[in-house]
Amino acid sequence: MIPARLGATRLPRKPLRQLGGAPLVVRVWERVSALGLADRVVAATESTEVLDVLAAHGAEGVLTSDAHPSGTDRVAEVARRAEYSSYDIVVNVQGDEPFMRGDAMAGAIAMVRDHGFDLGTAAGRRSADIMADPNCVKVVRADDGRALYFSRAPIPFLRDESDRASRDALVLQHMGIYAARRAALARWVALPPHPLELVEKLEQLRALAAGLAMGVAIVDAPSWGEVNTEDDLVRANAHWAHLSAGTS
Repeated sequence: MIPARLGATRLPRKPLRQLGGAPLVVRVWERVSALGLADRVVAATESTEVLDVLAAHGAEGVLTSDAHPSGTDRVAEVARRAEYSSYDIVVNVQGDEPFMRGDAMAGAIAMVRDHGFDLGTAAGRRSADIMADPNCVKVVRADDGRALYFSRAPIPFLRDESDRASRDALVLQHMGIYAARRAALARWVALPPHPLELVEKLEQLRALAAGLAMGVAIVDAPSWGEVNTEDDLVRANAHWAHLSAGTS
């Protein structure tokens, strides 16, 4: 499921902004469908305008409440509907990830299906250059792969310069994907928004604070990135052009 809220603030009308000549939400739907890892791909939105655009491009969409505090809450509303009740694992690919990697999606699913975590996600290795960027969400994890914390702040923090090489080897950028068994997803969204979630604006902290175990699959690099700002959209279109020209 792809949550796609028209009322985004940093990039107004984000799902309908053009990427490579088509709306962003359509490009995300196309990408997830092309990966072939899901039995069904559905975009969930509070906007009839977005729903109509999805239908015009042959993409499946459903209309949800406009009162959800996060994309996960929107996904859970759809997962509760009878027509989706037969699916054991629900995967949430955020609506601003048009270049989602297949190994990241497969890894997030495996964390739930094969490794027994309540929830699964993915992160890519990055250089320390991302540490100062609050739009790049960082994650640190335990030895068993469980997420310890996510933050927009520079984690792990480098206290002593002599440890720079060790710190740099631990830098992981979180990717906009979650997998969950139905019961874990229901538990997550039944919780009230947590103060950590509200402060950092990171919905996954609600689950971590309540003790839900979230496994983090590691890939060599993150997906190209999320489209959150006007600058991101410009860069995404340039990247799309390079891919289309075979010069990525």
